[in-house]
Amino acid sequence: MIKSCLFAALLFAAPAAAHASDDVPAADPVRLKASVEKLVSFGTRHTLSSATDPKRGIGAARNWGAAEFDRISKACGGCLTVKRIADRFDGPRAPSGVIVENVLAIQQGSGDPAHVIIIAGHIDSRVSDPMNFTDDAPGANDDASGSALVIEAARLLSKQKHRATIVYALLSGEEQGLWGGRLLARHAREQDWQVAALLNNDIVGGIRGTDGAIVDNRVRVFSEGIRASEDLAAQLARRGIGGEDDGPSRALAKAAIRAGRNNPAIGLEVFAVRRPDRFRRGGDHLPALELGYPAIRFTVGIEDYDHQHQDLRTENGRKYGDTVDEMDFGYLARVTALNVALARELADAPPAPQDVNLDGAVSSDATIRWTPVKDAAAYRLYWRRSDRSDWTDSRLIASNSANEAVLPGVIVDDHFFGVAAVSSNGNESIVTFGGLPPARP
Repeated sequence: MIKSCLFAALLFAAPAAAHASDDVPAADPVRLKASVEKLVSFGTRHTLSSATDPKRGIGAARNWGAAEFDRISKACGGCLTVKRIADRFDGPRAPSGVIVENVLAIQQGSGDPAHVIIIAGHIDSRVSDPMNFTDDAPGANDDASGSALVIEAARLLSKQKHRATIVYALLSGEEQGLWGGRLLARHAREQDWQVAALLNNDIVGGIRGTDGAIVDNRVRVFSEGIRASEDLAAQLARRGIGGEDDGPSRALAKAAIRAGRNNPAIGLEVFAVRRPDRFRRGGDHLPALELGYPAIRFTVGIEDYDHQHQDLRTENGRKYGDTVDEMDFGYLARVTALNVALARELADAPPAPQDVNLDGAVSSDATIRWTPVKDAAAYRLYWRRSDRSDWTDSRLIASNSANEAVLPGVIVDDHFFGVAAVSSNGNESIVTFGGLPPARP
């Protein structure tokens, strides 16, 4: 009876209203600032800096991050498992090789332990010369901001249990070659994690642009459309069905838009940029995309290039360097809250359906079929006209119904379709696009 009532409530609710939330935990700007200042205090966090000095360098910063995770775990009764993963990398920015180490805190889910949400930021920093590992490299916004966000998200999300496992990741080696992201993605594959979302936070704590413009009401979210992991046959299949704008990472970006709209108190517009990253630039989510995991990047609404990758100096009255005083911690708190809202919904939702198939060629009706998802209370079918990018129509289907539905009068040629799995309290997975052959990491 209770389940029936819950489903009835979902059935008659609008898609957005079904997930609206007024209780997103508030991120603390004071804590975030203290974390950034602590990371800056290590002088440099360059990946080639000391791994053993207790006060200066990448090693001291990683040790502090691990200690913060341990402190949070103690507060939640040991709910986090803190571990370090490492490997040796070499390349143009580390010709002699370097050990890259990531610090992870793993919050075990109550459902399938392999169903994983990752929140990540890179802890390393640099100045103008990427090989300079001796000079001070504060890296306040790039990317102590993302690292502080990860730690604050762990504090907030660890207060509750979640269906999915949440991994909080502090990554090294980003500035030398995205090595921390590569190490994390490889570890996820080795652990057989079914990664539902990787949220990469890189440069998320500023509101001023190089030209002085202020943008404090939006955050950019970058996502791929056509999947980097798809072979030529899969790419041609996506092209044939018209799914270039509906890969899993693009669906994740659309879920971020939904999280922002459903939590207006956060006060951020999600500006979903339809490319994997900034123009001719990259971040630690790209290696995850190469292995087929849904991954997006959060970045400030406008960047200040005088305060990224710069030696600390003043020239002609113009200040350079990535320092704490150039940041806005109220803004960083709002980006943190958006991450928490999105991660919490996805962590409390079932996994997305693996496959969604379509039928209805030479017919006035569209038929949608999907693979069942364990513990799904319902499925939400989405469709839109094929000249639109956002879902406009939806229908909720009980999980005890057949795993298919007919949409009378909805012509398959003229529409796109997708299916999300829904929990009993209305939390939704990302949307699986209909009509593509199955593709798994």
